[in-house]
Amino acid sequence: MASAHFLSLTPAGLYCPAGDFFVDPVRPVPRAIVTHGHSDHARAGHGAVLATRETLAIMALRLGPEFAGSTQALPYGETLRVGAIDVSLHPAGHVLGSAQIRMSDSRAVVVASGDYKREEDPTCAPFEPVACDLFITEATFGLPVFRHPPAGDEIARLLDSLRLFPERAHLVGAYALGKAQRLIALLRRAGYERPIYLHGAMEKLCAFYAAQGVELGALEPVAGRSRGDMGGEIVLCPPGALQDLWSRKFPDPVAVFASGWMRVRARARQRGVELPLVVSDHADWSDLTRTILETGCDKTLVTHGEAEALVHWARGAGLEAEPLHLLGYGDEEAETAEAEASS
Repeated sequence: MASAHFLSLTPAGLYCPAGDFFVDPVRPVPRAIVTHGHSDHARAGHGAVLATRETLAIMALRLGPEFAGSTQALPYGETLRVGAIDVSLHPAGHVLGSAQIRMSDSRAVVVASGDYKREEDPTCAPFEPVACDLFITEATFGLPVFRHPPAGDEIARLLDSLRLFPERAHLVGAYALGKAQRLIALLRRAGYERPIYLHGAMEKLCAFYAAQGVELGALEPVAGRSRGDMGGEIVLCPPGALQDLWSRKFPDPVAVFASGWMRVRARARQRGVELPLVVSDHADWSDLTRTILETGCDKTLVTHGEAEALVHWARGAGLEAEPLHLLGYGDEEAETAEAEASS
């Protein structure tokens, strides 16, 4: 770990004694700094929450307006003194409002990256490497086998399938926060102008992104439409809905799932996915290793995911490295347990 005055590992998560705050705590605490709005990082019940404006708005939308005793928004790049620690937030490129947390005093600079990706995304601010002494990184796809293809190429595969099977609805499983909006924006960039249809669980967050100025084009709810007449349309839904009764009313649907895990074909088969799209909102192996080097850190701590492989690589690159055994974090697959009411 960093020196004890700076960070310690507790049952609630990472704690900074000198600032008296927790980073992405997994249980209610008096003071939390939250990196982004996914449910494995953003939870209700804290006394006070510091985050970007967008993350606070997403938390209110998903958890209710009273999700914390008090909130404070901190724009990217501005420094706030919290106890004896200077804190600033920097883009993580993961989802709208996602941030890395830079923490510093006279002795050290520590960056907790949260979840992040390096590939360009039209729906959120791009990742910015932040120089530090200690870098805390995720490792969701921390194995050399994970090399994500360009997302635009995967979108082209979806459009090719739509042309090949114009009579079939294409049901695209995607996480409700970040992935769904990114897919829509990429489809628009690729020239797809038809309305895109939304499962009810996707509507609020898509509306929020649009209200923040993210161009998503025409979006329509599935609710109220005859699903038997939706051949040739693209429908976004939570991944769990692909195997639900909800999906069976569409005309011979093509089951599509957009996830970095679709690199593992066995996962696609287990889910009954006909068209797996390797589109991830996490860094792949190449971007994880590149990012660690770009920070100039002397030491890295590796959190959820394939920590051991990335620790082994970092030590081979001459860095101090340790796995950081945090419980309660992981891929946003937990997001699919959200309300998936029929629409």
